[in-house]
Amino acid sequence: MCAESADQPSQGPGGSKRAESDRTGAPAVAPGLHLVATPIGNVGDLGDRARAVLAAADIVACEDTRVTGRLLARLGISTPLAAYHDHNAARARPKLLARLRAGETVALVSDAGTPLVSDPGYRLVRACIDEDLPLTAEPGPSAALTALVLSGLPTDRFLFAGFPPPRAAARRRTLAEVAAVPATLIFYDSARRLADCLADMADILGDRNAAVARELTKKFEEIRRGSLAELAAAYAVEGPPKGEVTIVVGPPAAPGPIAGDDLDRRLRDALDGASLRDAAAAVAAATGLPRRRVYARALEIAGEMGSGDEAGEDGADG
Repeated sequence: MCAESADQPSQGPGGSKRAESDRTGAPAVAPGLHLVATPIGNVGDLGDRARAVLAAADIVACEDTRVTGRLLARLGISTPLAAYHDHNAARARPKLLARLRAGETVALVSDAGTPLVSDPGYRLVRACIDEDLPLTAEPGPSAALTALVLSGLPTDRFLFAGFPPPRAAARRRTLAEVAAVPATLIFYDSARRLADCLADMADILGDRNAAVARELTKKFEEIRRGSLAELAAAYAVEGPPKGEVTIVVGPPAAPGPIAGDDLDRRLRDALDGASLRDAAAAVAAATGLPRRRVYARALEIAGEMGSGDEAGEDGADG
């Protein structure tokens, strides 16, 4: 593992001129890979340490050189850029690792926010750890955490679930997988899919309290709060909002006693428009009942309703 401290990563082989001073005579920045959080909207959120690393680095690896180039130009920084994204990572990673082995300073940034959070970089970090190359971070803005603390939903336990799949069937399966997680859920999604995604969340997760955050830290920042069904209906009428979107969904309600008739009613309602598996997952999450029990009863009800299309599947897990 890397031997590093909060203030100064361990020195790599060969050293680096950057470790002595940067172009402006600012405090030394140690060699190694620096994970630098960049603004999600307001450039004033870039910290002094992050600015110093971007200025002193031998190279800045970024998703889109145009996006990062504009940020550095605004900061008066002329550090060379290298593209590093999902499509070229296999080719670019060895070159970055060679620089790190030579003792250079490499800054890794995403287009906005904290690197590696729904952005490329994990394999580069893993390679640094495997080779005991110096590694540290300059933390800062994150859309997920900013939306969470502004949502008004519980913050003591949360799950960042990334981007739901764009296709409805896959998205509903993914939502069913996290339906029973006893935590606030955080998602990113495209604004044009927002209404459909919220509607699926209401169906699969239950009509929980939620918040949609957009344009975070910008002039027209907006946090809209309500139930998933209310938010889905509003955006269906209004159309896709502008800007980047983060969805925060409250945890499932604490389970209470449920009678057999109530379970059957919930399952019949859920089966009207959802697959057997999705319906069972949603009801299990809403009631706190064991998923296998709910699935077995859903299978019986689906047969009575003449819609047992998934009876031959593997069934519920867990």
